[in-house]
Amino acid sequence: MYDDQPQTEATQTASKGVPVYKRILDLFEAEGIRTLFGIPDPNFVHLFLEAEKRGWTVVSPHHEASAGHMAAAASRITGKPALCIATLGPGLANAMPAIQCAKVENDPVIFLGGQRARVTERRVRRGRIQFVRQEPMIEDSVKYSGSIEYADQTDEIIREALRVAMSGTPGPCYIEYPAHVILEELDVPAALPPSMYRLVGQGADGDRIAEAAELIKAAKKPILLVGHAVHTTRSGAKVKELADLMQCPVIQTSGGTSFIPGLEDRTFPYGFSEVSVDAVIESDLVIALATELGEPSHYGRWRHWVDNEANRKWIYVQQDPTAIGVNRSFDVPLVGDVRAVVPQLVRALQGANLPGHPSLTEYIEREAGQIADLYEESTTRDDGTGNVPMNTARFITEATKAFPKDGIMIRDGGATVVFTWTYNQAKPRDVVWNQNYGHIGTGLPYATGAMLADQAETGQARPGMLMTSDSSFLFHIGELEVAVRKNLPLVIVVGVDFQWGLEVGVYRGYFGEGTAEPGVHWSDKVRFDKIAEGFGAAGEFVQRAEDLGPAIARAYQRGGPTVIHVPIEPKANATDKPQYAEFKTWYAEGTQ
Repeated sequence: MYDDQPQTEATQTASKGVPVYKRILDLFEAEGIRTLFGIPDPNFVHLFLEAEKRGWTVVSPHHEASAGHMAAAASRITGKPALCIATLGPGLANAMPAIQCAKVENDPVIFLGGQRARVTERRVRRGRIQFVRQEPMIEDSVKYSGSIEYADQTDEIIREALRVAMSGTPGPCYIEYPAHVILEELDVPAALPPSMYRLVGQGADGDRIAEAAELIKAAKKPILLVGHAVHTTRSGAKVKELADLMQCPVIQTSGGTSFIPGLEDRTFPYGFSEVSVDAVIESDLVIALATELGEPSHYGRWRHWVDNEANRKWIYVQQDPTAIGVNRSFDVPLVGDVRAVVPQLVRALQGANLPGHPSLTEYIEREAGQIADLYEESTTRDDGTGNVPMNTARFITEATKAFPKDGIMIRDGGATVVFTWTYNQAKPRDVVWNQNYGHIGTGLPYATGAMLADQAETGQARPGMLMTSDSSFLFHIGELEVAVRKNLPLVIVVGVDFQWGLEVGVYRGYFGEGTAEPGVHWSDKVRFDKIAEGFGAAGEFVQRAEDLGPAIARAYQRGGPTVIHVPIEPKANATDKPQYAEFKTWYAEGTQ
């Protein structure tokens, strides 16, 4: 409540009920959620204070969009839904980019939005402060929108949001929290565990599992196509059991770029690895796990999938039954949670004595050789000596070679990400980036959200590395203060060419070099290492490729956040992107 609308503390103390704000925390705690992102206003100060008293990780960023991105990353790193607070009016408006992003990225974030008391909202008045009707603005961008109009609706509204967010294809939900219910009290029992009010661990039909097992036993060259949700559901260990039984290649979708521990050597990025293309073309069975089979995967039916299509069978593990058969047909659809379905397949295959993929050893050797060759090839590029800045390929290889073991990798940017698909030398088990929506600028909020949630979950502060570019880093650079405040062991490596690299390339692709390029170049006076020092972080300026790895090592040894400013060659970054033709097929309008 605002200062001129107080509810006396005496009234609150006299009652033996549970205030609504405490009950909200109880319900989220039952889901294992103990992180909270947002900027508090009078609707939320009680909730924030109580959360901190309970030992939650409470993070207030500098923009509500950042709060939403932080929560999305928290969900991905923990495999659980996440909570984001948005204050009334402009606060929720600021959160809209993150809400839209979470919808397309399938992030189950609960956005809890403040609002004026209904007595004010429903009056016929003009000039109300910080007010707009929020639900109509947001309802098309979420899976569910509800409002706690009465205190005794708290449980059902919160549970419905969590139920919908985690069902089918996951996604964000919105709950409105009007001011008139903040301090109302409830007489309620202990919060229920998730398994008592929503479907958890849904398995597939037993007959279908048996059919799938027979297809696997009959296959001679099977592959696992591993999607993003394998990692966001924390299903890697279960998938490893299946891969070990089958002794087959693992093909990453563009979103599923994390590496499952123990499967690193046999995991190949779809389309950006020669081995991945051969494995796809030669395959006679695909087991697609937790992937939408979207445009970057050519819907599983175009480009690399065309050859041998007549001889290839498909098993599709998908939680959302309405997704079955939309992008392509399947022989055996397995509707259920990948966390439950994969163990079902493992049990059905026990004792089957599967022969394994005959080319697996060759694939592993070829891929290792290709990665090494790419590094060697990158060393022939400009290395930052003389008057020519470092080539982006060299920037990527040197930075990723220095990636810390067991770290969290966060990616952001346009051209930088394209180079990373080809030249990456690291195989991290956790990669966070904006793979569906293409929303640049999410990198720093993703990094802070993922690292803080991981620390809250595990009790350990794992190192993080954000690979980004100057244009993207500037979106939410204010969140560098959060990394400093929380003393995160985060190294931010910024490739700097003072331009929108992808867009410059588009101009030159359409009109040729030498034409005007309005709107894609900006000041060359910015020094990100100096900006970092102003925020209280460490900063380093690295020009030569040979100095980048040692600078990253120093940063981790020093502790806390460090920003490394690396000048990169503008022309190459714009027009010499590796395998750009493959990337462009994601936008092959009308051909898929």
